[in-house]
Amino acid sequence: MIGFGQIDLSGPELIPTLILVILALAVWLGLTFGALYLIYFLLTLPMRRNERARLFLDVLELGIKDGRTPEESIIAASTSRDRSLGLRFHLLATCLERGRTLSEALDEVPRLLPPQVTAMLRAGQKIGSLGKMFPACRRLLADGISQVRGALNYILLLAFVVTPFALGVPLVIKFKIIPSYIAVFGDMMGGAQLPAFTRFVFSTDSYFLEALGCFFVLVWLLALAYIGGPRLRAWVHGILPDLSDRVLYSLPWRRKRLHRDFTAVLAVLLDAEVPEAEAVRLAGDATANLVIQGRAQKVRDALGRGIKLTEAIRQMERAGEFQWRLTNALHRGSGFLKALAGWHDALDAKAFQQEQTAAQLTTTALVLFNGVVVSSVVIAVFLALISLLNRATLW
Repeated sequence: MIGFGQIDLSGPELIPTLILVILALAVWLGLTFGALYLIYFLLTLPMRRNERARLFLDVLELGIKDGRTPEESIIAASTSRDRSLGLRFHLLATCLERGRTLSEALDEVPRLLPPQVTAMLRAGQKIGSLGKMFPACRRLLADGISQVRGALNYILLLAFVVTPFALGVPLVIKFKIIPSYIAVFGDMMGGAQLPAFTRFVFSTDSYFLEALGCFFVLVWLLALAYIGGPRLRAWVHGILPDLSDRVLYSLPWRRKRLHRDFTAVLAVLLDAEVPEAEAVRLAGDATANLVIQGRAQKVRDALGRGIKLTEAIRQMERAGEFQWRLTNALHRGSGFLKALAGWHDALDAKAFQQEQTAAQLTTTALVLFNGVVVSSVVIAVFLALISLLNRATLW
């Protein structure tokens, strides 16, 4: 007879036991790989969204080079039934086959492209040249790389691995451990009070545990915002139109990218000799941000009062850098996009640096906060034990 612990591997029980072990191992491996794939799936959501949008732009660009209209290009690509194009691409092609224009079809399939890309394509249709908007669209889609790199700084890992456990710790401590802890130490210490720090950490009336729980909920909300992406933003925008846009604009790296998108589209429209007021409106709409659109409206109002564009554009930013660059570009008479290309590259680099710095600081703060929480609990317990030992020694 071969024994392993309490399991008898001899005789007729050998095969069923091995089958159970294999099934348990298979379940464990399945759960492990499933969890890893879920983390990978959530982390790469922005890049996959942007990859579908880049593929859509490639289809349009190839069709335009072949002399087809955007609608014809999309319908022709859809006939291939290529799954990599995505279900929404084929839904868009179905709308176009019904006689819809590209703008109307994009309104019926709003989740195919990011809102900014959709607005940029509408601006391209306005000037009769979608191709001129493709560089600005692709520059915007490259932002997903920075978002994923920021998430790889363990923000989501900490949110979905550390926080779910830590979020339950305050609840278990408050409703299960603390009452027993106080009762036991109260009896052992003969009615004497526990140390002040111990009472602060473990008191049911303290705000320590509530603050801890609120912090973890905030981290989860940030992770949800990352995963939800444009869909969550559209939902929040429908309830609180100004909130999401103002929050995004308040982030330094987002603000720089919004200025980049606005100026890139404005430069293309000015190169296409679109009237200044209309160009400013379309450029503001291309950002899909109410803050930028509101400032673009102020620029249009200034233009309506007879103020030159180089002066009116100061409404977009207080620093005046874009005003200075636009003034220099206007002296050339044309080629605004080329004149601003270096500035756009600088905005990209600065936004990337700021986003990565914020991700690193957030991760560091989260780790330090968890360390403070754990050390506070440990210190509170040992202070109570030290007080108990001191009383026992004196007794």
